[in-house]
Amino acid sequence: MRWPSLQKIAISLPMAMLAALTLVGINEAGFRRSHDALEHLAHSQSTHASVNRLLRSMLDAETGHRGYLLTGEESYLEPYEAAVSTVNDNLTQLRGLVLGSPEDLEDFALLSRQISRKLSEMELSLHLRRKGQEDAWKFVMSTDVGKENMDAIRTHARALIERSIQQVGKNQAEISQSLLLSRMGIALVTAVGLLAFYMYLRQRNALQLATEREQVLLEQERARLEGLVRERTASLTELANHLQQVREDERGHLARELHDELGALLTAAKLDVARLKSRITSEAPEVAERLQHLSTALNGVIALKRRIIEDLRPSSLANLGLTAAIDILVREFSQQAGIDVQASLDTVALPETTQLTVYRMVQESLTNIGKYAQATQVLVTVHQYPTHVAVQIRDNGVGFDPAGISRTAHGLVGMRQRVEAAGGRLTVSSRPQEGTVVSAVLPTPMAVAAPQA
Repeated sequence: MRWPSLQKIAISLPMAMLAALTLVGINEAGFRRSHDALEHLAHSQSTHASVNRLLRSMLDAETGHRGYLLTGEESYLEPYEAAVSTVNDNLTQLRGLVLGSPEDLEDFALLSRQISRKLSEMELSLHLRRKGQEDAWKFVMSTDVGKENMDAIRTHARALIERSIQQVGKNQAEISQSLLLSRMGIALVTAVGLLAFYMYLRQRNALQLATEREQVLLEQERARLEGLVRERTASLTELANHLQQVREDERGHLARELHDELGALLTAAKLDVARLKSRITSEAPEVAERLQHLSTALNGVIALKRRIIEDLRPSSLANLGLTAAIDILVREFSQQAGIDVQASLDTVALPETTQLTVYRMVQESLTNIGKYAQATQVLVTVHQYPTHVAVQIRDNGVGFDPAGISRTAHGLVGMRQRVEAAGGRLTVSSRPQEGTVVSAVLPTPMAVAAPQA
């Protein structure tokens, strides 16, 4: 990056940070002042409301008191007693609100004293009314003591209310001042921020152009690497297919050598044993027994040779076709493993290499079932369709989790490689305790040739 770009960043970045910090400071200061003013405003409003509730309770008490004195009805005493019971609570609440102000506390003390006098005066007149002393309570009512007490109560309450109203106005003025300062500060900081943002945009455009150039270079490099990966993957796939074909060719060559060379040697040995047996008389029973044992051993070796040759390169596949070869493989596996194996096989038209792929797939699947599946029933199907051949091996064994297949499971990997090399697709579906299904779909020669036409 060139020096002018660095210099611009060195200027715009501190300006942006300073503007952000200043904005945060202004907002914080305005918030604190407004918060304090709102608390004071709420306190003043609470004081105002508490004084109003106290006056309302006193008026309710006086109304109920006068109604009872004039009518003698006990029903007037209910609002009176309810109002009197709330007066003490209102006084306690109001006292907690005015503790922070000496002036309010002084007015509260005078108000509390006047309320006590008023309550005592009303209680005295009620007592005289209940005692039947008509002249006494009427005399009390005719005096100006009650009016003077109520006027004094209103005066002290009005003083508290006016002071709370003044405090409300003061708090509102503080809030307005805080808002004005916040507006001015935010406007100033916004201007600085816009300037810093403009410098940032210029620098960002320059960086974006450099990034786009680097992106083009990266895309070119990625395309080159992807092409290299595809080339290497194709080479490895071709090598794997070649090695697989070489392996099959070697197995076929070894099978032919065993069949020709070892078969000839074993046949000659068996003929020699037969000639010796014909020349042995009954006078040498021990020699005859040894020859019989040798003949049995030679028969076992010949059978072993035949099984090895069939495993290396099944002769039934070349001589009888895929359907017969799979049918023989299924019957032999069922006899050896003691598992009920059913087969549904169609005659298919596939190249020789693809037939060998299908045979090896079925062979590997049956081997895995015998080793791991613990199955009691197996179904092998090979069906011919117009465009493809479907092969499926299903068992009712213990199953497994396909996601947990180890990388060392070369049998499944080998099957997949064989099927994909033949242009097909292999899928393995299984769940624990629900069996396993190995399926493959391989294109027929006509389906492969159709797109080329």
